[in-house]
Amino acid sequence: MSDIKIVDDFLSKAEVFYLATTKGDQPKCRPFGFHYLEEGKIYFTAATFKEVFKQIQENPKVEIVAYDKENDTFLRYYGIAKIVKKDKVVEKAFEEVPEIKEFFVKHNLELGVFYIDDATAEIRNELDIEKSYTFKY
Repeated sequence: MSDIKIVDDFLSKAEVFYLATTKGDQPKCRPFGFHYLEEGKIYFTAATFKEVFKQIQENPKVEIVAYDKENDTFLRYYGIAKIVKKDKVVEKAFEEVPEIKEFFVKHNLELGVFYIDDATAEIRNELDIEKSYTFKY
């Protein structure tokens, strides 16, 4: 199994994970659920009108944290968010959560797509890093 697939599987198992950004010098963290592995990258989405997307544009340093209750481990996945145009990822997000598609279409809104570059993913227990992976695209 590839390193990025291990990270993707961890996110899937956690179901909900938390994305941290900053606004000025204030950290901001919010729950996310959608992610999509394609061509060796994990893609995430955020509404372009929301603060989280604006924060990513202003300061692309982000961190994701997820918890695996079964194994009592957590994932820290951090690096530089790269915003890209990926219609396939948007379509996949709308397929998985059809109610947001209706809302976005009705209000003529856009769903932004990003992946994390220059990234480190650490699978950790309470005391140590069990596994660490790096990704540079």
